Amino acid sequence: MKDNVVTIDNSIFPAKLEFSQNFNVAVPFIDRHLKEGRGEKVVINVHRGSVVTYATLAEHVNRAGNALLELGVSPGDRALMIVKDAPEFYYVFWGAIKAGIIPVPLNTLLRAKDYTYMVVNSEASAVVYSPEFSDEVETALKAASHKPKVVLPSEGSGETLAKHMAGSSPALNPAPAKPDDDCFWLYSSGSTGNPKGVVHAQKDMVVTSQRYAVETLNMTSEDINFSAAKLFFAYGLGNAMTFPLWVGGEAVLFSGPPTPADMHEIIEKYRPSIYYAVPTLYAAQLRALE
Repeated sequence: MKDNVVTIDNSIFPAKLEFSQNFNVAVPFIDRHLKEGRGEKVVINVHRGSVVTYATLAEHVNRAGNALLELGVSPGDRALMIVKDAPEFYYVFWGAIKAGIIPVPLNTLLRAKDYTYMVVNSEASAVVYSPEFSDEVETALKAASHKPKVVLPSEGSGETLAKHMAGSSPALNPAPAKPDDDCFWLYSSGSTGNPKGVVHAQKDMVVTSQRYAVETLNMTSEDINFSAAKLFFAYGLGNAMTFPLWVGGEAVLFSGPPTPADMHEIIEKYRPSIYYAVPTLYAAQLRALE
C-alpha cells in the first residue's frame, strides 16, 4: 500500500478501513482533493467574508506548516490554537499536522487563568491566536511558568503568522507518521477538576468522518455544512471541518455567537443541506419564528 492512504471496503457494513503503515492524515483530508480534481471547488464560505477553494486551502496549509517549522517549532511539539472560526483555523490545524506538529485548539471563550493552565500543562512550544483574544492570551502568558518559544497572532499588524506564511514555501512534504501516532489534542471541559488534554490519533478523524458523515448522514461532496457549534468543540470540529473535508464538501463559517437571528440569516443566505446545533438553540430558533 502507498504511503498516507486509507482503503475503504464498502462491501461490508460498517465499511472496513485499512491504513497504510506510514500515514499522515493531512494527505487524505487536504492533498487528496487536488489529485481528485477539486482544486477550484469552494471548501470554506465565511459569512460576511471570504471564499476559499481546495487549492487555496492546500497552499495555505503548506505555508502554515512551513512557517511553524521555520519559526523553530519541531515535530512532536504542541501548538496551542486560540483561533476563531475562520480559514486561519484550518490553515494552522492542518499545517501543523502535515508538519508533524500537534495542534491543540482551545476554547476561545476561556479566561487568562484557563489558558495559563493549558500552556503549562501542554508544555506548548507555540501559541497562535486571533488578534481579538490578545488581552487574555498576553495575560495568560505573563503568568505561565512555561514560556512557549513562538507566540504570534494569526493576522493583523506587526509580526503575524500570516506574514511568515507569505514568505514560506507553498510546498510541504508530509511528516512521517503512523495511524496510531498522536495527531492533535482537545481539552476536556474540566467539570470534574482541571481540564485534561485528550489525545487523538492520526486515524481518528478518518474513522469519525467515515462512520458518521458518510455511513450515518450519507454526506456527499454536494453537501453544504453549517455548524452553530464552534470549531474548538469536538462537535464543531467534525461538523464544520473534518466531515466536509472528508467528502469534498463545503463548510460555512461564522465567528460570532450563535443567536437565532444570525442562524436564520445564514440558513436563508447559504441554504446549508446539513445544519448542526443543539436542542436549546433549535428551540430558540423556533420561538423566534412565532
